[in-house]
Parts: sequence; structure tokens; C-alpha cells
Amino acid sequence: MSQARLFVGNLSFQTGETDLEDYFSQAGAVVSVNLMVDKMSGRSRGFAFVEYGTPEDAQKAIEQFHDKEFQGRKITVNIARPREERAPRGDRFGGDRRAQGERRERY
Repeated sequence: MSQARLFVGNLSFQTGETDLEDYFSQAGAVVSVNLMVDKMSGRSRGFAFVEYGTPEDAQKAIEQFHDKEFQGRKITVNIARPREERAPRGDRFGGDRRAQGERRERY
């Protein structure tokens, strides 16, 4: 994972990618901004990834913006870590995983 890619958390749900690019460009040249959105609602999930051209600019951004207020929220800014592998989740109702079409018998 690149030392120039940052995780930005605790964002307002109204924050857009342009807002982030404008704000974070104060620390250096922003290469990309990737705001995470919910697949179903299209609403922001409250975190994003900001990538700089150099690790030095990324470090400057951490020092400048971590624990500072942005759009009414105190944001978290740190080096992005690789995504951790997680165990598969159960169905959306928290139940077990039955083969599709399998039904529970009623008594």
C-alpha cells in the first residue's frame, strides 16, 4: 500500500469528493479522491481515501488535518492500510446460511 494514500474518516454525510479535493489540496497535489458511498442508498458512508503525488505531501496532510474540524466534524486522517480479509457475513437478517430454496418446516 502506498505511503501517499490516506484514510479520511468521520466525514459529514454531506461531504462530496470536490469538497475533499479542495480542502486537502492545501497540503499538496491531490492525485485522487475516492469517497465511499452506500451501494443501496448512494449516501456517503462517512469515509474516503485521498491520494497524494508524494509520501511527503501525505505526511504534511496528516499533520495539518488529523483531529481538525472539517464541515462540522472532527476528522481522522492517517495512512491507509490494506483492506483486511473478513469472514463472510450471514444473510441480511442475521440468520444462518441455508441453501437457496431450502425452507424451515413449520410445526
